[in-house]
Amino acid sequence: MAKRDYYEVLGVGRDASEEDLKKAYRKLAMKWHPDRNQGDKEAEAKFKELNEAYDVLKDAEKRAAYDRFGHAAFEQGGPGQGGGGFGGGNPFGGAFEDIFEEMFGRFGGGGRGRGGATGRGADLRTQIEIGLEEAFAGTKASVRIPTSVACEACKGVGAEGGASSGVQTCSGCGGAGKVRAQQGFFLIERTCPTCGGSGRTIKNPCKVCQGAGRVQRDRTLNVSIPPGVEDGTRIRLAGEGEAGLRGAPAGDLYVDVAVRPHPIFQRDGANIYIRVPLRMTQAALGGHVEVPSIDGGRARVTIPAGSQTGDQFRLRGKGFSVLRSAARGDMYVQVSVETPQNLTPKQRELLEQFEAEAVKGGKTHPESEGFFAKVKEFWDGLGR
Repeated sequence: MAKRDYYEVLGVGRDASEEDLKKAYRKLAMKWHPDRNQGDKEAEAKFKELNEAYDVLKDAEKRAAYDRFGHAAFEQGGPGQGGGGFGGGNPFGGAFEDIFEEMFGRFGGGGRGRGGATGRGADLRTQIEIGLEEAFAGTKASVRIPTSVACEACKGVGAEGGASSGVQTCSGCGGAGKVRAQQGFFLIERTCPTCGGSGRTIKNPCKVCQGAGRVQRDRTLNVSIPPGVEDGTRIRLAGEGEAGLRGAPAGDLYVDVAVRPHPIFQRDGANIYIRVPLRMTQAALGGHVEVPSIDGGRARVTIPAGSQTGDQFRLRGKGFSVLRSAARGDMYVQVSVETPQNLTPKQRELLEQFEAEAVKGGKTHPESEGFFAKVKEFWDGLGR
């Protein structure tokens, strides 16, 4: 079955920005995540397809190669494959890098490692969603991922019964995992077609894993979320990715943390903001209000008489946790004055009396009085 276009998988255009890609990935990852679609094979396949597409398009060099060559850029022998591919920083692919290494040596005598078994397991990515309180205090979360694990029947060796004697050095490459061929002036190096780059062949392949040394399983892992984590933070679990071929090292698991919006608090870095509506009389007369803090406590705030919408009061050290620190940010209480509704006849009468006296006496609404004075000057200047 032909692969779908990666941009189509993410539901974005080819001119999508990095932020557009990230938003599209998060939305679809939440929709197709295995934890939300337990037992749904179609959702599992879509989740894998989504991760594969995002892994390519989020990387500028891989995306450039995909835009030019399509899926062929990442197939065996394609422009994005070979000895080093984009991982070595060479956008022209492993074959060209091999040519220059053969002619001019490995830069400084170092360079990429060669020979030995390859087949390291793929890195995996998943996402978890937590509340703002959990992001403040830190928490532990469980993630379930469909992945490849070491075959128990052969202990990851790939040979029947786990017998290491059944594993032989590949005759095609002599265990190097690579073969070289002369093409005119150049010496070209490619992955060995006999062993697929592992450097080994199996005499009696395991019947459970067909000699791969790994099988598909669902795994549940516990992830520690540190206090102060921000939305979009990525946590790396080394060695918890896909198992490698025939005992090769496992890949890593990357967990993207999404923090749900809170109904009361808004976060900005290490600071917390809370909007508090005040009755008109409260704002006019002043007083005290009790507000919650993100740690579950309570804070008493003094409201000065005559407070206006937009006034802000700072509570030091009542804000959010700072990642990898014992420090905390500040909490800002923002005031919003609420106009009363559904007045009783008596309440309306009292307000009308207050308004009449306020207009007559002046000095009770300096902002509105100042504004309308400027309006009068403006009209007078126009002769109206």
